[in-house]
Amino acid sequence: MGQNSGNTGLVAIAVALVAGLALGGFFVSQTLYNAKVAVNTAEAKGLAERRVKADQVSWTVRYRLATAERSGIPALYEEAEKQKQDIAALLMDKGFSQEDLTYGVIDYYPQIYRNSNQQIVDESHELSGSITVSSDKVDLVRKVRGDVNSLIAKGYDIVNEQPAFRFTSLNDIKPDMLREATQNARIAANEFASNAGVEVGSIRSARQGSFYVRDAGEEYGDTQKIEKDVRVVTTITFYLTE
Repeated sequence: MGQNSGNTGLVAIAVALVAGLALGGFFVSQTLYNAKVAVNTAEAKGLAERRVKADQVSWTVRYRLATAERSGIPALYEEAEKQKQDIAALLMDKGFSQEDLTYGVIDYYPQIYRNSNQQIVDESHELSGSITVSSDKVDLVRKVRGDVNSLIAKGYDIVNEQPAFRFTSLNDIKPDMLREATQNARIAANEFASNAGVEVGSIRSARQGSFYVRDAGEEYGDTQKIEKDVRVVTTITFYLTE
């Protein structure tokens, strides 16, 4: 009887100890959980913008010639070669180098018109060629475009295409822009914190947005203008401290 009573007491103590440990574990878990959810943070966006200048340009000048007779094709090819050389000479005389120029192939487009009896009633034989300027001389292109049009007065059929201006040095300005965007995000977070009576601490997390390059003052397009707007928005989560 005494032994059973002692065993019963030990069991009661063990149950109480297990219950105590379980209860203690609950409070520890709750404490950790409360500590986690009680972390105060503020998320802010920071914007950085730059007005930059295009550093590369691609510009194509096309020329076309046509004859109404097949027999005139050989002479037409000779004239096409002459016009190609004339255009190239003008471009180099204005400041472009031979390395800036790429010559397209001369394409041949025949058109034959027949009547209901399949007899030829008209025909046209056209040759088309191009010279493309690829260069970092972006300002020179604007000046020379008008000079190329002067060849029209010589009877040349010129297509003076719109140049494509591109900014290719984004990596050179990325670090400074990201630094500025982060600083602007902190300024925004500080404004929020001051209203809430707390202070902004270190960064908890950060997300970098995409860099966008657009023609200056435009919502869309990035090749029409020499001046470009570069924009990036970062999203920063800061710790808040009392």
